[in-house]
Order: sequence, then structure tokens, then C-alpha cells
Amino acid sequence: MSNSPSIYKPPVANIMRPSTPTTDSDSDSVTSNGTASWENTAMLEAHTEHKTVLVTGGAGFIGSAVADHLLARGDNVVIVDEINDYYSTSIKESNLELLVQKHGNERLKIHRGDICDQKLMESIFEQEQITFVCHMAARAGVRPSIQDPFIYIHSNIEGTTRLMELSARHGVQNFVFASSSSVYGGSTSTFFSEDEVVDNPVSPYAASKKACELLAYTYHHLYKLNVTGLRFFTVYGPRGRPDMAPFKFVDRVSRGMELQQFGDGSSSRDYTYIDDIVDGVVRAVDRPYPYQIFNLGKGSGTSLKEFIDLVQQYVGKTASIKVLPDQPGDVPYTCADVSKAERLLGYKSKVSFEDGIQRTVEWYKTVYKLPNSPETQTSAMGRVPSMVQLQQHSVSTK
Repeated sequence: MSNSPSIYKPPVANIMRPSTPTTDSDSDSVTSNGTASWENTAMLEAHTEHKTVLVTGGAGFIGSAVADHLLARGDNVVIVDEINDYYSTSIKESNLELLVQKHGNERLKIHRGDICDQKLMESIFEQEQITFVCHMAARAGVRPSIQDPFIYIHSNIEGTTRLMELSARHGVQNFVFASSSSVYGGSTSTFFSEDEVVDNPVSPYAASKKACELLAYTYHHLYKLNVTGLRFFTVYGPRGRPDMAPFKFVDRVSRGMELQQFGDGSSSRDYTYIDDIVDGVVRAVDRPYPYQIFNLGKGSGTSLKEFIDLVQQYVGKTASIKVLPDQPGDVPYTCADVSKAERLLGYKSKVSFEDGIQRTVEWYKTVYKLPNSPETQTSAMGRVPSMVQLQQHSVSTK
């Protein structure tokens, strides 16, 4: 047990998982696609008392930004991150270093390890007296998931399930986790709504996120764990992930290097500035709904062509563009219907895409420490690797 007097230690209920799960009908109604009905649901008042929040993936882009916000308002934060090499570990370490510099070690605890490490996670829940969970850790990327789906099952599905198991056993008051707009697959809707049936994922990454949403409902139903899933729509901004298109575009246009544009430039994304995403995540953490899924996005799309034009405008250079065919697994259009999050979380994005790109370019020019070599993954609108070759699987006829 930690002896630090600064750590809030509320009474912990339901330490042991119920020997007989609660399987009677839930008080909250559920729609045909597995999400809780929300049209007649009133917004919960925000939980404003002190919290000890477990932030998984706290060295990453979104996780570190959420941790920063929670610490700034006075909460205790416990970070767990394995610091894997999906992208440069130096970026993740610098995120952690920045948090320590700003907030010290009194209310911030950092654990380096895999969320699937049962012994490690048991000790963290017991020693740190976790009251809320903000689960941002995940293996990201549409295209890499096609090449190696098994690591997505381990990190995303197994990791999330282990955390929910511990949360149910230790009386966690609210479990908020990162899902993804990728679950919408090839939907032809103008705006992606949480009420849509999303049973046709087009990549292992999307399938892993959908599986987490299903398991989250199961843990709510069986153990009355309050769970909220957040479907993020492409997040960008200062200190953003180097494998994502916004950073790549700014980096490579600044250096005068080639961009790879998949498709004719008409594909569109709902790009969401990091400050807006953090606001939505914290609003969800503070409101322990029994079970809900929310879109967090800007609520309007930006075409690839418009995106490149804005980067050229604020970088002050002309892009060198190589046009390539569309990539397998990519969704041609994403745009969030955020009316549910607006009603039940009070969420509304405030930063336009143009303002966000301008802020990102300013950060890149004034704060970012330019490495000797550029970001080597050159593709637009996606994540590493730049190209994916689908394997041809032979089928036995015997």
C-alpha cells in the first residue's frame, strides 16, 4: 500500500467479484444493436469529487493529454503503458517526462508494463486504490492489423477484458474506454450514428474495437459495471502520433518530401482536434452512465484535397504528391453524428479543422525537435505501414 497522504482512498466496495452474476433484466433498455437507448435519458450530473484515475496508454498522444487535464484539475492519476515501439518510444517517454515536469510525482504514478500482465495489474488495483478507469491503451492502425491480427486480439480484446474483470472486482465507479470510428466499416450514412448496426467490420482493428464494445455490455449486464465506450474520429494536434496523416503531412511538406495520396482526394475524414477529444473523454469519465457508446468527433468532414491545401497554406510550401490506388481496409468517408454526446455529455467541438492545422503547424515550427531523418511512413489518411499486401490464403478442397 502507498503511504502517501495525498492519495485519496475511498471505501472500496465489491472487492471480490460476485459469486453469482446478476443476470436479471437490466434497468436500462438496450436497442437492437446492443447500445443503450438514450433518447429519453437525462444527462447525469458530473461527478466532481476527487478521483484516482487509472489511465492506460498514458504515454500516448490521447492518454497523456487526458492525464495532463486530470492532474491539472487536482485528481490523482496512475498511468500504465508498455511503451511499445509501434512508433518512436522517445516520443512516449517525452510525454511522460512532460507530465512529471508539470505535475511532479506526488499525484502521478507511472507503471511501465503490459495491461495483460495479470500480476502487475492486480497489484496496481490493490495498491493504488483505483476508483475510475480511463482505458486509452490499444494497438492502433487499420493496415498493420491486416498484416498481424493476433497482436490486436492480445492488446485490444484480451487487455480490455482483463481490465473490466479487475474493475468489476474492485468496485470501480466508472470504466471509460477508447473505441474507434473504424467500427462503422463501409457505412454509406451521411453521419455515423451510434444507433447504426456495426456488425460488418472491414479490418481486424475495427473488429477488435467492436468486440470490446460487446464485452463491455456483457460486464455491465453481469456485474453492473458502469461502462462508456468512445468512438474517436481521427484525432490530431500538437504532440500527435507521427504515423497519422496530420503529422505526416506537416512533416513532409515542411521538408519538401513526397506525400503518398491514396485515391483521388475525395475521401474524407472527420478530423478532431486533441483538446476537443480530451474534453469529451473527461466529460465521460465524470458521468458514470450504466452503459453507453458515444461518438467523439468534430461533426463535419474534410476531404483529403482540402486537407493538403490547408497544410500547404500554413506550412508555406507546395506539396509533392504521388497518387496511389485506394488501400484495403480503409473507410472512404467518416463523419460523426455527435448529437448523443452533445445531449448526454454536454460535448461540442470548438476547434475548426483550419484552426487545428494552424496550431499544429505552429507547434511543429516552434516546439517540435526536428530529427535528422523524416517520418519514413509517407502514406496519407492512414497509419503505418505505407502499403499492405493482402496474403492469398489457399483453401484445401480435401
